[in-house]
Amino acid sequence: MIGTRVPAEAEVVERVQESPDIVTLRLRLCDPALHQGFEFAPGQFNMLYLYGVGEVPISIVSDPTDSHLFDHTIRAVGRVTRPLSALHAGARLGVRGPFGRGWPLEAARGRDVLIATGGIGCAPVVSVIHYVMRRREQFGRVVIMQGVKHSSDMIWRSQYEAWAREPDTQVLLAADEAGPAWPWSVGQITALLGEAHLVAERTTAMMCGPEGMMIAVLKELRGRGMADEDIWLTMERSMKCAIGECGHCQLGPHFLCRQGPVFDAAEIGHLLGVRGL
Repeated sequence: MIGTRVPAEAEVVERVQESPDIVTLRLRLCDPALHQGFEFAPGQFNMLYLYGVGEVPISIVSDPTDSHLFDHTIRAVGRVTRPLSALHAGARLGVRGPFGRGWPLEAARGRDVLIATGGIGCAPVVSVIHYVMRRREQFGRVVIMQGVKHSSDMIWRSQYEAWAREPDTQVLLAADEAGPAWPWSVGQITALLGEAHLVAERTTAMMCGPEGMMIAVLKELRGRGMADEDIWLTMERSMKCAIGECGHCQLGPHFLCRQGPVFDAAEIGHLLGVRGL
């Protein structure tokens, strides 16, 4: 943990333009002691701060073993994310974190893993994919499913193609609207489940994306015999403080910044789609 209240200074080591409005920033903490001691779990997030602009929660997408460097994939859509996305190598920013509960990777060890993502909100599970692929022999069959509204929204195409070449790994991609030369499926992500050949009792599912998509996938997985305790999802709400004091991220009895953002369906499934929460 860097600090819960006061940001530590970090430097942009590398900037990768993923799409016209999405970039990945690789960061390094400027304090050598903090840099060496920085640890996180896949699924956790940091609060990124720009002086005079503001602060925003961003998921960590890299593997925890990446020499204490950590990556954030950012879409330029708001008052803080636009200037963050414009940073280049050598720029400085503030970081607090990591915060939240990550994915259940220890519990998934030795089991098949289904990773289902929708829209461009796949960043919270990218660190899971990196983690599993670097420890491939510790997990069973891996199915990676990604659905987007339009084929042009698909980022990391080369990574998906590389993951598909890994042993006992299946990658299934779909777009509601396909542009020219789209080589994968057309339609909803739920239609891909029929191609996944899941064995319910030995599978751990992890998913993120729009709430409607997660409700649909959850319904399908339950119908295929998966237990709620084996279905995990990450929730998004407005996070302002990341320490459970402001209440902005409250969902029912839960503060997502502290008790989440990752939950199993037994904990959170009944709250999905409930208006006003």
